[in-house]
Amino acid sequence: MNLVTSFLIPAFLLLILVLVLLLRPFIFPAKRKATSRRQMNATIYREELDKLEAEHQSGVINSVDYEIAHAEMRQRLFQDTIEEDDQEVAGSTKKTTIGLCIFIVLVSSVLYFSLGDVVRIAQRNSEQPVTQEGVEKMVAEFAVKMEKDPTNLKGWAMLARSYRILGRNEDAAKAYARAGSFIDSDPQLLADYADVLAANADGSFAGKPLQLINQALKLDPNNLLALWLSGTAAYNANNYKAAIQTWEKLAKQIPPDTDEARAIQGSISEARSKGGLATTAVAPTPTSKPIASPGKEISGKIEISANLRSKMKSGDIVMVIARKPGERMPVAVLRVPATDFPMSFTLNDALAMNPSAPLSQLTEASIEVRISKTGMAKPEVGDLISSAQTIKVGANNVRLLVDQVRQ
Repeated sequence: MNLVTSFLIPAFLLLILVLVLLLRPFIFPAKRKATSRRQMNATIYREELDKLEAEHQSGVINSVDYEIAHAEMRQRLFQDTIEEDDQEVAGSTKKTTIGLCIFIVLVSSVLYFSLGDVVRIAQRNSEQPVTQEGVEKMVAEFAVKMEKDPTNLKGWAMLARSYRILGRNEDAAKAYARAGSFIDSDPQLLADYADVLAANADGSFAGKPLQLINQALKLDPNNLLALWLSGTAAYNANNYKAAIQTWEKLAKQIPPDTDEARAIQGSISEARSKGGLATTAVAPTPTSKPIASPGKEISGKIEISANLRSKMKSGDIVMVIARKPGERMPVAVLRVPATDFPMSFTLNDALAMNPSAPLSQLTEASIEVRISKTGMAKPEVGDLISSAQTIKVGANNVRLLVDQVRQ
């Protein structure tokens, strides 16, 4: 609607201006009535007759010549003044003005609708999708530009984030390194850099990645990505207590009843289970997990296609997600570090996102696998995924194949 308004208002004003300029003689007529051709002819011949009379009186011409010239001049005056006056032929000024207005509006309308209006042009442009190849081409052009301007640290940071989105972690790490001191005071960029370095190191946070995470948390103790990575680093080092503490701090900043909040609670539950740390025995809360109902679970094997094995890193997180068919909200989520494939999985009520809606209440569920570099609940470009399958609850021989890369 804003696009239409921004186009039509200037176009309408321009049309009014053109009409005013074209019709100015009709809209603003002269204050003094113009002299017609008949009046001009009569005045000229009257002057000629007066001159002829003066010559006859002074004796320049005789009476015979005077009568002949006088008769001839009267005949010419009659012929020239008998024609219809120009002002009378011109017709009505009002009718001319209205006619021209209608003509201009009709012509402009026909051209507008025949050649295509601005809305349809804008819609056609917006319908053209931005392809992966198009994005990569833009990033490549930006990289060439940055090579010519190596001192533009902010530009290198932008290029690094672009590489990270495309899943080109090695190029991203190099670009972050060239961003130099620009990222030292930005906790988000520091966390992004640490994430990239950890992914390139097969999920290991030892050394510089952990230093960057600590530096980011020092600048912003509540940075979401830095907290997640810090907890993941502690989890991978089998320091489950530290992982739980960090993730619980992260959970307090995430809106409840969201996929992210449920995924974080799932990670906390896994850390408690692996570390043998019991949860507080209090009344059930929205994050409490119900006891699994025997026979009401889904189990099977996860496989990965051969052409995607090279994209796997040891620190990747495998997430098996169950949903009620046709709904977006997960019912249960299993999160485990990636190991050798094929790997076994089991989904049950202990992994429920909402205790009041466990997996056992469904007759069937939509199951899919996502392998993430960061383990974040929100899908990211470069995640390895499987197609969703509708499985009956109770099935124990399910095969899930990871064979796609999220674009």
